[in-house]
Amino acid sequence: MSANLTRRKLWKTAGIALTLMPIVVFTRPASAQTNTAMRAELKYQSTPKDDMKCTTCLEFVPGKADGLGACKVIPGDDEISPDGYCIRWNTM
Repeated sequence: MSANLTRRKLWKTAGIALTLMPIVVFTRPASAQTNTAMRAELKYQSTPKDDMKCTTCLEFVPGKADGLGACKVIPGDDEISPDGYCIRWNTM
């Protein structure tokens, strides 16, 4: 009889764990990423060059509330400054 209680407790614990797993996975904060190689290749800087900055570039994708965004030219990088600049700055 004690073997059934142990097995029952195991299945109950496993069921609870499987139920809570998506909550833990989807509620953790996303980690920011930078693509250092592409940044270097495109001479990215986090400050504007004259009137040229990421917010006026067609390749810039605005981010969430923190102000940082992404760039279509620099894949896998979601820490692009709206005031940044690179040699691929484009308004057309």
